[in-house]
Amino acid sequence: MAAPATAGPPDWDGHPEPLAVDSAPRPAYGSGSLADLLPTLAAGMGVPGTTAAIGELTPVDRACVFLVDGLGWEQLKAHPDEAPYLTSLLASSRGGTGTPLTTAYPATTATSLASVGTGLPPGAHGLPGYMVRDPATGELMNQLRWQPWTEPAVWQPYPTVFERAAAAGVHAAQVSSPIFQNTPLTKVALSGGTFHGRLTGEDRMDLAAEQLAEGDRALVYTYYAELDGAGHRYGVDSDTWRGQLMYVDRLVQRLAEQLPPRAALYVTADHGMVDVPFDEDHRIDFDLDWELRAGVALLGGEGRARHVYAVPGAESDVLTCWREVLGDRFWVASRDEAIEAGWFGPQVDDRVYGRVGDVLAAARDDVLIIASEREPKESAMVGNHGSMTPAEQFVPLLEVRS
Repeated sequence: MAAPATAGPPDWDGHPEPLAVDSAPRPAYGSGSLADLLPTLAAGMGVPGTTAAIGELTPVDRACVFLVDGLGWEQLKAHPDEAPYLTSLLASSRGGTGTPLTTAYPATTATSLASVGTGLPPGAHGLPGYMVRDPATGELMNQLRWQPWTEPAVWQPYPTVFERAAAAGVHAAQVSSPIFQNTPLTKVALSGGTFHGRLTGEDRMDLAAEQLAEGDRALVYTYYAELDGAGHRYGVDSDTWRGQLMYVDRLVQRLAEQLPPRAALYVTADHGMVDVPFDEDHRIDFDLDWELRAGVALLGGEGRARHVYAVPGAESDVLTCWREVLGDRFWVASRDEAIEAGWFGPQVDDRVYGRVGDVLAAARDDVLIIASEREPKESAMVGNHGSMTPAEQFVPLLEVRS
């Protein structure tokens, strides 16, 4: 992933030159992204229709993926004292290189979990952001909370890797909080095999180890969300976040020490996080900015990865305005430019095309486009994510083998 580009000299209007769309550091789709992890593991178990895209991973009969929400690669490397066990795995994982994976764009939970579970980039699975427009209704849809409700199998019609594995005779299981068992996001992203709800992290680790031993071949997924919540509320260098990281470190070691024979544990995450200061220079309020609101029908996405839906006929004007106002701090692209640049993967399905904003704004600096009136809770978060900077895109892929 290339380093973020810098803005050019001011143009004749006195505004810095906008960042070039193709200078955005795109995810490593097809070779080292989250979407490549489960297909690589399943291919090693002989599951039809899956491909081993991550070449450094040696096939294993029993694999457990432990996804820690919000555990960015850069944040982990910055806190070795809080995570001694995880830190010990950095240099020995992924062929001894300690190389991170990238998430998808945007680097947000709904998009990443769908990429993990389906093995597809967002342009195919169709969850290209936190909030996107439903072309059938013209309304914004929150893809994390699934509001307003729409038929999951229509929104995301592809089979998950767990479904493919179960059909091939692999023991497939998910071990997570009971609250996630019947959510639409779980159905479209992580269904297949059996779901096991457990409240505590310790219980999840113990049960994940048991599930790994259930068959000659097993593919198990487990999840922990509270690190992400601490980052959103208090920031990724807060005492609360550090305490959560210490707990995650103990959970990983607990599971690693229980691995059955011929098994491997893979620790990864859905995104990293950036703390954004609370001032007008870093938090641009869409609800109070008449220039940014002009010609905009719907504001989707999230603060660091906005989908902007224009009033019909105003698409070009909105793109011009957003580039002029934000272009030295955000990569600002039209829908077609972002698709052509590969932000959402090598191709975008027809059913997904209209979900992508007419204009997209991806933050390069430590900035946000908040909406204080329509998104008060999101606008008050300390830690944020979504864009293509290394702090958000890079996630660990740590391996322990029995």
